[in-house]
Amino acid sequence: MKTEQSIKIQPEQTFPLTIKRLGINGEGVGYFKKQVVFVPGALPGEEVVVEATKIHPKFAEAKIKKIRSQSPYRVKPLCPVYEKCGGCQLQHLQYDQQLKEKRDMVIQALERHTKLRIEQLDIRETIGMGNPWSYRNKSSFQVSQKDGKVLAGLYGMNSHHLINIDQCAVQHSQTNEATAKVKQILEELQISIYNEKTRKGIVRTIVTRVGVETGELQVVLITAQKDLPKQQLIIEEIQKRLPNVKSIVQNINGEKTSLIFGEETVKLAGEEFIQETLGDLQFELSARTFFQLNPTQTVKLYNEVKTAAGLTGKEKIVDAYCGVGTIGLWMADQAAEVRGMDIIPESIEDAKKNAKRHGFTNTKYVPGKAEEILPKWVKKGWNPDVIVVDPPRTGLDRNLIQTILQVKPEKLIYVSCNPSTLAKDIQDLSSKYEVRYIQPVDMFPHTAHVECCVLLKLR
Repeated sequence: MKTEQSIKIQPEQTFPLTIKRLGINGEGVGYFKKQVVFVPGALPGEEVVVEATKIHPKFAEAKIKKIRSQSPYRVKPLCPVYEKCGGCQLQHLQYDQQLKEKRDMVIQALERHTKLRIEQLDIRETIGMGNPWSYRNKSSFQVSQKDGKVLAGLYGMNSHHLINIDQCAVQHSQTNEATAKVKQILEELQISIYNEKTRKGIVRTIVTRVGVETGELQVVLITAQKDLPKQQLIIEEIQKRLPNVKSIVQNINGEKTSLIFGEETVKLAGEEFIQETLGDLQFELSARTFFQLNPTQTVKLYNEVKTAAGLTGKEKIVDAYCGVGTIGLWMADQAAEVRGMDIIPESIEDAKKNAKRHGFTNTKYVPGKAEEILPKWVKKGWNPDVIVVDPPRTGLDRNLIQTILQVKPEKLIYVSCNPSTLAKDIQDLSSKYEVRYIQPVDMFPHTAHVECCVLLKLR
């Protein structure tokens, strides 16, 4: 006799499901015969009928066939291609409820990956946006061609089918306008468009970025080869139709890769960079510079970091994974010294320039890994009071965790873009550090992403 536990869901099987919560990718999560089922587009509290689409050893994926009982927080998505595109995962959920669910995602990650008593932690309400639309300052749209028409957009969910996007609801209006006009220019001048299958053609991607505070615009054409036919005509048309354009750049990427940028970048017209302002700080953004995509929320996040540091003017700060120096420079006016490191040498050069431009003489930036540089400084008698880490989605390097545990700064401020790796790292640090509080910040409304600023103090 089969036990309930051993009855496996079959492909294409249809069954009822009650959605308990949202998963880390924004999908609804329910349980059928004790098996976990992930359902994109389903919301907590909903009773749905689903059809199994993929069966994995430990879970199943399914799609909604019918919603029997709908969540009171379900709304109509603003974007016409929302369900095909996959760029946003939560447009069908009321915004204030998105903020609650994102806090819950952080709690779930802590429950799964730590031994901490969650009920004793100070996990604050998610800081959201007043207007959660048109916030992204940069778009990178792949280009293709159909019946002579130039299309630009994103690949659909789990596919290599390009979804043409004319107006993206979360993109800044200037990037939407710039992409549309560049598409038009390429089509009118009959510029050859790259075909991924045949690997023939020239233009691969249109990247547009706007300085939200300055209004300056940058257009980057990613091409499969250096020779760009009708180059001068393209430049003139872009300048004519986009009066705010300050920088027109070409980047060459002939590789068979999913990476957008290649190694070689050529200025076609105007400046090599555009200016952007965050609070009192100005930054030069060249084509490949990493910069936060939502400046409004970045200011809120960095202010949280500064508050957590509780600076008195005497602190020595390490800004690990410093990039172009944004977080460290945000704190430099209230610190004794800020030292930063990053594995990308160009970022370090930019960080030095940014510090110099703002007249900071209490900063030092070096290329390399924090886990290798920090012990050398400590050996020379330079001990940090505060370490700020803002790692990629993969979380902290194991060696850096060991280094932090040895260096023992009084405060560790962890800026995270991935609750799962954050939770794992907190567990590893918990032998010597206690979590004072966790502040979620919504950097990407309508997506399943959530950032956190965490204050950890030496026990």
